[in-house]
Amino acid sequence: MEYFEAGTKKDILYWSKRLYQKGMSPATSGNISVRTDRGILISSSGVCLNDMSEEDIVLIDFDGNLIEGNKKPSNEKFMHAQIYDLRDDISAIIHSHCPYITAFACSDKMMNEAIMPEFVFYFDKIPKAPYGLPSSMQLAINTANCFKTSDVVLMQNHGVVCGASTLQQAFYTLESLKAYAETYFGTQVLGGARKLSKKEINEIRKLKLQ
Repeated sequence: MEYFEAGTKKDILYWSKRLYQKGMSPATSGNISVRTDRGILISSSGVCLNDMSEEDIVLIDFDGNLIEGNKKPSNEKFMHAQIYDLRDDISAIIHSHCPYITAFACSDKMMNEAIMPEFVFYFDKIPKAPYGLPSSMQLAINTANCFKTSDVVLMQNHGVVCGASTLQQAFYTLESLKAYAETYFGTQVLGGARKLSKKEINEIRKLKLQ
């Protein structure tokens, strides 16, 4: 497996292709960015993450203004900027429209059922940001506010966004969440999931303190 230096355009292209190939950003949906010393490198608007080239990655400042590049930045640039402004520990953001995860975002169902120890350990529950018009500042604020308590947030009737120290970590987080979502839907076909008991959940939570 080939990796590139974190925070570079080649790094963005590598994980963008992985996202598309895993079915987490179909067609031209989703966007991806990294924080740099000069600003935010972010995918341009309307580009398929699998077909993206270095020319499709532009540099913006933390107010969303274009600094470098000839393409229009992602319409969700304000959301990325708001999250980076709130969380100094986040240097990479992926916004995905993964169908299985987005199904939770498009319903009244919260993503919080303890059916897998890994889910309890790494996530416990996923907050859902109130709906906001795509590309609007309200959407950016609604979503960023949820990052006060979580590294991954559902966006009502929209999708999911994840922040991490690197794109690699953000990708693995979303891939793990996708596996949970797929497992959950599989259990519904089989008649419903066996939920972990409160005792079992508390035992898993204690592992995080060790």
